[in-house]
Amino acid sequence: MKILSIIVPCYYEEESLPLFYKATEEVNKKLENIKFEYWFINDGSTDGTLAEMRKLNKLNPENVHYVSFSRNFGKEAALYCGLQQATGNYVTVMDADLQDPPEMLPEMIKILENEDYDCVGTRRTTREGEPPIRSFFARMFYKIINKISDTEIVDGARDFRVMTRQMVDAILEMSEYNRFSKGIFSWVGFNTKYLEYKNHERVAGKTSWNFWSLFKYSIDGIVNFSRFPLDIASFIGFISALISGCAILFIVIRYMIHGDPTSGWASMVCIMLFIGGIQLFCLGIVGKYIGKIFTEVKHRPIYIVKEKK
Repeated sequence: MKILSIIVPCYYEEESLPLFYKATEEVNKKLENIKFEYWFINDGSTDGTLAEMRKLNKLNPENVHYVSFSRNFGKEAALYCGLQQATGNYVTVMDADLQDPPEMLPEMIKILENEDYDCVGTRRTTREGEPPIRSFFARMFYKIINKISDTEIVDGARDFRVMTRQMVDAILEMSEYNRFSKGIFSWVGFNTKYLEYKNHERVAGKTSWNFWSLFKYSIDGIVNFSRFPLDIASFIGFISALISGCAILFIVIRYMIHGDPTSGWASMVCIMLFIGGIQLFCLGIVGKYIGKIFTEVKHRPIYIVKEKK
């Protein structure tokens, strides 16, 4: 009997958890020689999410476990915690809102058992139900990061995937504080096959991801897996210095030939503001990387556990 560990990061999923458990258990009944092990991670929810986890644990204490954080540490921390707790031969990451279809699990496990793959991931072929502007920026993010990073991230790829124990152990060796799991899944390598499916709506509750949080998450992904922004800062600084040097040379030559026919502060102020803006922009890029280094060298725990069963 092999074990599939199901990791479910939860943030305000009180309504979704019972529906998720029921749906996955229906799938488990159809699988032979596979037992489900659940790890629900409460990422600082203050609603009834933890109470629902306790109910499921009492209902099936052998297979249902949960970890509750002392506060909200973010989905990446919850996902990493789940990977640390999982004991199964196979490990999967799923959202509690059933946007990751449990009915795909049998096919994913079958591929791992019968083909030469270490991971079976999923990718959405449609983004129905999402605001058009979010879909546009999501597509742009994948195009940008795949051009500037050595780590390829599949467009539309979800965290929902089934991995072998070997791959999970490799991911756990990457214990960095600043985490971007989509990039980490790709960076560790291993043979991966992607299954496509159409977007599913949430079964209950509301998403905690808004446009701004997704934007910050994408910036973190770019900074974590590419040094290209630093190259941009260097390039802009070089071009700015080159243009300034040419402008100084032009002013000197003009003064030597024609004297100084014009003198105005407006043009000078504009130039100073322009150069100052470029400098601040470049400092902001550098500061982003320094901030990552600052949080990394503190060696603070990625999460703090308040309750576990």
